[in-house]
Amino acid sequence: MAIHPLVMETLWERAAFMRESLQKSQTITDNMVTILGSFDQRLSSLETAMRPTQIRTHSIRRAHENIDKTLKAADVFLGQFDLSRQAEAKILRGPHEDLESYIEAVDQLRSIVRFFSSKQSLKSSIGVLNHAHNLLAKAILKLEEEFRQLLTSYSKPVEPDRLFDCLPNSLRPSSGSPGQGDASGKRPSSTKHSENQHKSLEHVVYTPPALIPPRILPLLHDLAHQLVLAGHQQQLFTIYRETRILVLEQSLRKLGVEKLSKDDVQKMQWEILETKIGNWIHFMRIAVKLLFAGEKKVCDQIFEGVDSLREQCFADVTANCVAVLLSFGEAIAKSKRSPEKLFVLLDMYEIMRELQPEIEINFEGKYCAEMRESALVLTKRLAQTAQETFGDFEEAVEKDATKTAVLDGTVHPLTSYVINYVKFLFDYQSTLKQLFQEFDEGDADAQLASLTTRIMQALQTNLDGKSKQYKDSALTQLFLMNNIHYIVRSVRRSEAKDLLGDDWVQIHRRIVQQHANQYKRISWSKILQCLTVQGASSGGSGPIDGSSNSGVSRTTVKDRFKTFNIQFEELHQRQSQWTVPDSELRESLRLAVAEILLPAYRSFLKRCGPLLQNSKNPQKYMRFSPGDLERMLAEFFEGKTWNER
Repeated sequence: MAIHPLVMETLWERAAFMRESLQKSQTITDNMVTILGSFDQRLSSLETAMRPTQIRTHSIRRAHENIDKTLKAADVFLGQFDLSRQAEAKILRGPHEDLESYIEAVDQLRSIVRFFSSKQSLKSSIGVLNHAHNLLAKAILKLEEEFRQLLTSYSKPVEPDRLFDCLPNSLRPSSGSPGQGDASGKRPSSTKHSENQHKSLEHVVYTPPALIPPRILPLLHDLAHQLVLAGHQQQLFTIYRETRILVLEQSLRKLGVEKLSKDDVQKMQWEILETKIGNWIHFMRIAVKLLFAGEKKVCDQIFEGVDSLREQCFADVTANCVAVLLSFGEAIAKSKRSPEKLFVLLDMYEIMRELQPEIEINFEGKYCAEMRESALVLTKRLAQTAQETFGDFEEAVEKDATKTAVLDGTVHPLTSYVINYVKFLFDYQSTLKQLFQEFDEGDADAQLASLTTRIMQALQTNLDGKSKQYKDSALTQLFLMNNIHYIVRSVRRSEAKDLLGDDWVQIHRRIVQQHANQYKRISWSKILQCLTVQGASSGGSGPIDGSSNSGVSRTTVKDRFKTFNIQFEELHQRQSQWTVPDSELRESLRLAVAEILLPAYRSFLKRCGPLLQNSKNPQKYMRFSPGDLERMLAEFFEGKTWNER
């Protein structure tokens, strides 16, 4: 197919245009390459020309940087010099006016010393450092003196009344002396040791008095902290120890604590010693729960963060006072044993057990180890002495050889003493059980029951021996009846019944009845024989008419009445002086006698009385009516002397 000539012409024009455009583009490219090559040569020349200038500029910049660093270092140095002058001015004024500012100055001075110590290559640092060290040493001495003055000024002995106000109401003395009131340890008959009260006291919260005002303690703490940082622990310890020991000892002296040796204790009369033991119990409670606890609080706050110094200061301040208090307890525990000491020994053991938790808490750490051990040793020794006293008491009861005779057959003083003793023992049940467990892991209830049974048996053995002193065997039986009845009644009304058991009570009630029966047989069997007619032969007057009296002579009847009258009057005279102290037992015994005597007398009077009605002066023989006998029997066992009748 043939291409149109017009089209061909157009294509040739376009091709020519493209060739022309390509040629122009190549020309431009060549020109640009030529221009850029020229720039590169010019830049290279320019760089070569500016290199010295760049070097000079870099040097100038580095010089400026060095100048800035030097100026900044100079500013720091000048700042330290300025701070040093400010700190010196505060330190020279002393800590008394503004302690907080003074301590800040000391801290600042320490910082200055650290700064210049790291710059000792500079000659100027050496002089400044020496000056700062000297100034710091003077500052620490002033802090030391401030600590001494502040501690001394606010350390005052605690007055007894202030301590008493910290006690529960039940333990506060009724007057100014701890030796008076319930705390004295005295045991009048109206006063009874209360276990419930003791248990309630175990849960009472004691609030120790502030031995140093609370606002002062932070200041003392800050001062102590500064002295510790300065390495003045020994000086701090000495100041605290000397100041607080004196004050604590004065507080105890004001309270009444005195140092007594074992010889002092041995020479004291029991009444005086008993009071001192009661006071000691009071002092121990106050010392441990109030004074020592308060001292521990002071130590903890002043020496917070310095455990070794805190424990050592507390131990040294309290050591002598603890030794004085415990030495008295040791002297009592080692003194000659006697029954009356048992209850104060139990009181002392009780207070040591009560205080043991506080002792363990307050006297913690190695520095207080000896005091903790001493307290434990005393507790054990008191328990041991008390236990040995039990044995002594049991033996003393059985072997009691007092010649004190009770002429009227009443309750022997030994019986009432032993029973009261046992009653007091049961007031200490929980304490006794703890005491038994100090040495034996066995059943404490069984041990207490065994102890009580042995004491009761020892008492009965002794009473049997004492009853043999009576020449009148009826009085022997009355004496045993009275004493065993007193024992049984006392046991039934006390907690001893729960341990001894109902069987023990019933057995001993039967023993009381047996002695009563023996008394009746011995006293009244002979006189009752006068009121019988069996075996009586006819007398000189001949037989009496009447079938009921056949074979009984008037003379025999007269003799029987006469003998009865004499014997009854003798019994009345003698046995109205005897005593049955228990009203129920007394009435019961009178009734038992009346039940055998009055029916027999009425019968004899009815059967034989008519024989004497016609005789001369029948009242000479029939002197007593049944009513007279009943009235006179009501006077038996009243313990009246003949002059009182």
